[in-house]
Amino acid sequence: MASQEATSQATPQKIVVASLNPVKTGAVLEGFTHMFPGGAYQVSGVSVPSDVPDQPLSDQETLQGALNRIKNARSLEPDADFWVGVEGGVNPEGETFQSFAWIAVESKEGRTGKARTATYYVAQETANLIGGGMELGHADDLIFGKTNSKQHSGSVGILTDDVVTRTSYYIQAVILALIPFKNTQLTFSSNKSG
Repeated sequence: MASQEATSQATPQKIVVASLNPVKTGAVLEGFTHMFPGGAYQVSGVSVPSDVPDQPLSDQETLQGALNRIKNARSLEPDADFWVGVEGGVNPEGETFQSFAWIAVESKEGRTGKARTATYYVAQETANLIGGGMELGHADDLIFGKTNSKQHSGSVGILTDDVVTRTSYYIQAVILALIPFKNTQLTFSSNKSG
C-alpha cells in the first residue's frame, strides 16, 4: 500500500485511492488540498480490480470502472473517510478515439461525487493499436519508445510535451468531483454511486 500525506494540526482524513499508481494518488492529494486548504490528509493506494476491461472503450464503461474501484477499495479498506476511483478510458469516434478519465469519490456517509476530465483525440497510430486490442498506455510506450508512461506523464503528457501532465490532467477533475462535499447543503444527482 502506497501512502502520501498533507499535514496540518488536525487529525488527518484517510483517503483510499483505488490504485497504486503514484500519478493517481498524487492527483487525489492535490485535488483535496486545493479544494479544502488547511485540511490534513493521509492518502494511500490499494490495488483493486475495476471489473471492466483493462482498456474501457466507452464513457459508460469508464465511469463504471471508477465506481467499481470505489466499491472494491471500500471492501478492502472499510475504515477510510473517502474512497476514490480514477479510471481512464477511450471512446471510439470514427477511425480514432477520444481519451478521457472519470473520477469518482465516495465518503463514509455515502455521498458521491463524479467528474470527467477534458477530452482529447489520440494520434491515428495510437488509435490503430487500441483498435487492435492494446491498452492506451502500452500503445504510447510502443509508439514513443517509453517505459510505463502511464505512471509518469501519460498520453496527455507525451502529446503536450508535459504542458499538461497526467497528474495536472486529473487534479481538476478530482476538484470537480469534490463539489458535492464542498456544498453539503445542496443536493446533487451525482450523489448516487451507481
